[in-house]
Amino acid sequence: MTHAIQDVVVRDIDPVGSEEITDVLVAAMSDGAVARWLMPADALRRQSSPEYFAIFAEHAVHHGEVYASVDPIDGKLSGVALWFPLTHVIPAPVDYDSRLKDVAGYAYDRVCELDAALEAEHPLGPHHYLAFVAVRPDRQNLGIGSALLARHHARLDRAGLPAYLEANDPRNRELYLRHGYQSRRPIMLPDGPPVWPMWREPLL
Repeated sequence: MTHAIQDVVVRDIDPVGSEEITDVLVAAMSDGAVARWLMPADALRRQSSPEYFAIFAEHAVHHGEVYASVDPIDGKLSGVALWFPLTHVIPAPVDYDSRLKDVAGYAYDRVCELDAALEAEHPLGPHHYLAFVAVRPDRQNLGIGSALLARHHARLDRAGLPAYLEANDPRNRELYLRHGYQSRRPIMLPDGPPVWPMWREPLL
C-alpha cells in the first residue's frame, strides 16, 4: 500500500522513551556506508548498532528536539529526525566516552576519528544541527524524510535560523539539496566514504 505525502503524520515527541527511536535509527542506518567503514564485520556491527544509536536517541530526547512519523497501518514509528538547537550550550551525552568504548570495541579508534573529523568542520555560530534523519527501509520513498525535514525547516525559517547536517551518502545529499542546503567540500574518511557537510540558510 502506497501512502501519499499528505497521509504522513509528523509529530513532536516529548517526553518519550528512546527505544523506538533507536529501532528506527538501527533499521535505517546500521548498514550504511559510514557504518560499514566504522565496523566492517556485519555480525558485530549489527550487534553493536542498537547500543551505539541509543546513545544519541537518549541524548536527543533529553537535550534535543525529536520529530517522528507514525505508520498508519501498524502505529509504529516509520521515521525520525533528531535535531539539536545549537543556539545555546548542550552537554555531551552522559558517559559518552566510556559508553562508546563499551559499544565500539575494536572500532573505538575509528569512531573517535569520525567524531574528530565531523567536529573539525562543524560551524560555530548559532544554528540547529540535524544529527540524524532516518526512515524504516520498508517505508522509504514515500516522502516521510521530506515531511520530517519540512516540519522543522518551517520553524527555523520563522525564527531566522540556519541549519547544518552531514550527508552520509549521495542519495541523502540530493535530498538535502532539494530542501535548500548547500553542499560544502566533502570530508574524506581514511579509506572510507565521503561525508558532505551541508548548510541551509533560512528562507525569509
